[in-house]
Amino acid sequence: MNFAPLPTVDVASVPADALLLDVREHEEWTAGHVEGALHVPMSDFVARFGEVTEAVAEGRRAYVMCRVGGRSAQVTQYLVQQGIDAVNVDGGMIAWEAAGRPMTTEHGAAAVVL
Repeated sequence: MNFAPLPTVDVASVPADALLLDVREHEEWTAGHVEGALHVPMSDFVARFGEVTEAVAEGRRAYVMCRVGGRSAQVTQYLVQQGIDAVNVDGGMIAWEAAGRPMTTEHGAAAVVL
């Protein structure tokens, strides 16, 4: 079987107004995330798939992120198989933080990547 290569972008290529899909677990999200990202943990992904399809309904590309890129790669592959325009963000939140891209928390503390 031949599989198409997984569509991937680096953090510098993610537009400021991108639809970011964060598939990390709740504790990771709480510690620090990208403001405006859609948080759908991988463990809840199938149950909450409708939220994702609603978010991409306007033909937007989904930029999928996790901590380093493993979980997001699996989710990106699934989305692409469903016909959704999705790309894996290479290096995930670790790369995002290292690039100095903005992060936030909901509790006012400094954002960190767990």
